Amino acid sequence: MCGIVGYIGSNTAADILLEGLTNLEYRGYDSSGIALNIDGKVQLFKAQGKLQNLKNIVQNNYAEISKSKIGIGHIRWATHGVPSIENAHPHTCNCGRLAVVHNGIIENFKELKVKLEAQGCTFRSQTDTETIAHLVASKFAQTKDLTEAVRLATKEIEGAYAIAVIHQDVEGTIVATRRNAPLVIGFGEGENFVGSDIPALIQYTKKAMYLDDNQIVTMTADSVKVIDSDNNPVALKIENLPWEPVALSKMGYKHFMLKEIHEQPDIVRNVLTGKLSTSDEPVILKEVTLDREKLKDLSRIQIVACGTSLHAAMIGKYIIEDFCGVPVDVEPSSEYIYRKTITDENTLVIGVSQSGETADTITAVRQAKKKGSHILIVTNRPDSTMAREADSLVPVNAGIEVSVAATKSYMAQVISFYLLAIYMAEVKNSMPKEELTDLKHELVILPQKIEKILTNKDEIQKCARKFSSFKDFIFVARGINFPTALEGALKLKEISYINATGYSAGELKHGPIAMLDDSMPVLAVLMKGKVYDKILSNAEEAKARNARMIALTDSEDEKLEELFENIIRIPEISEILSPALAIVPLQLLAYYIAEFLGKDVDQPRNLAKSVTVE
Repeated sequence: MCGIVGYIGSNTAADILLEGLTNLEYRGYDSSGIALNIDGKVQLFKAQGKLQNLKNIVQNNYAEISKSKIGIGHIRWATHGVPSIENAHPHTCNCGRLAVVHNGIIENFKELKVKLEAQGCTFRSQTDTETIAHLVASKFAQTKDLTEAVRLATKEIEGAYAIAVIHQDVEGTIVATRRNAPLVIGFGEGENFVGSDIPALIQYTKKAMYLDDNQIVTMTADSVKVIDSDNNPVALKIENLPWEPVALSKMGYKHFMLKEIHEQPDIVRNVLTGKLSTSDEPVILKEVTLDREKLKDLSRIQIVACGTSLHAAMIGKYIIEDFCGVPVDVEPSSEYIYRKTITDENTLVIGVSQSGETADTITAVRQAKKKGSHILIVTNRPDSTMAREADSLVPVNAGIEVSVAATKSYMAQVISFYLLAIYMAEVKNSMPKEELTDLKHELVILPQKIEKILTNKDEIQKCARKFSSFKDFIFVARGINFPTALEGALKLKEISYINATGYSAGELKHGPIAMLDDSMPVLAVLMKGKVYDKILSNAEEAKARNARMIALTDSEDEKLEELFENIIRIPEISEILSPALAIVPLQLLAYYIAEFLGKDVDQPRNLAKSVTVE
């Protein structure tokens, strides 16, 4: 969801905005911009690429820019419209007197755009955000009140957003609001701040307030007023921010795990940054040294990992075999190291670890390295022990993960495997270009689909509350989502202590079906594709044994209503990419069940974040 920062006070706004944006660069972005009120006129300064490009523009115009004491800034990851100066934030209305920055997705922007164009608005970008600028401007023309204009505009907007707005006819004022996207207000002496994350503000103030959904803040240098969507005043709940940076990162969420689940759209963007820019260009993995000759000589690939990383590796097996036609074995590191190491110089060995310090996996890659295998490491820590053992490296860029139960690091590993598989397929020329182009396009828009799940959690919470009292749980899937079932079961097991087990759906009748009765919930991962009908048949077998049936699906098939007690629907996606989307509701389901049970979500008993002993 990109990054927002806003400032109003007596200091040079541009300096504070740029510093705040610098502290938000970890979120991933492809362009940046600021809007300032200079001598009573709103002016925009935007740049494509790195933030330094914007800093150079500001420096070249600093004499004029430094006059401004109010402004809003943004770093953008392209969703609607390619990375470009025209599509970079901030965006303005027709008259240019209003500027807006926005994180999130406006789901009904096409309908709004048609309506606004009929009113005479001219769109200059391909973004969904520009609809907000025109919509707020049209409401301002009616009300002459910027806060009321934002309030009325947001009643017509569907989706997730955090926005900040300035208008040159309302000098010395910033109006901001949010829905399903984080936004925090910072309080100073004779100055105030707004940002999408604490790092944007922390060096300037330790007093802050997290806005709740649909609250609207109106800021001047000396005042902060908050109302709800019905125009009722909201009391300010100012918190003193602690110095400890990890504590800051909870961002108002009840648990780190929930916050890290919600970070996943940005995590996907971070993983793709610098590796996949557009669907028409090849994947770039600068630290992978496998050329066509090395790939041609590969006779097999072995992947070693533990826990959640093992499930990501299993997805890696499916897609590498599918894309490249090379046989792939996946094995727990703890098993690999205690048998004869059968590998050679024609084998690629991939080690996967969030921390890069997992003892079993370190031992496994060292044993393979002694046999002459090329070692590729997928890790969140490029400075780790495993990374130093690597011939090739895929850093996953997930940032610090505080919760013991891995969520965003799993997502980053899965996306990294997609990139690796596409990279290998492009080097080997083993897939039709059109298929690769379609897949890369789906990867680019994947964050939007994850955000849609994160903004529609009611059915997941309802399901979690209903089944939180059960002692056992079964997850089933087939094909590429079998690892998804395993990971969903693991998440529930880790943090709720419910005896959750994942199975290949076809294996139910070979033993586990004996456990099924009305005390056993069975969750079927039922994604449209070549195994859909098979899983549906397996689900009917479970239903016939009185199991309590839950579906996770992207299908609108009406037959599901008769078979399943609860249906969790997610956006439609190609079957091959579906594991990256299907896991999100399973993470949320585990989280909400554990929360309803009152468990210590972030620090479940007996578990450690990094397992450094064999």
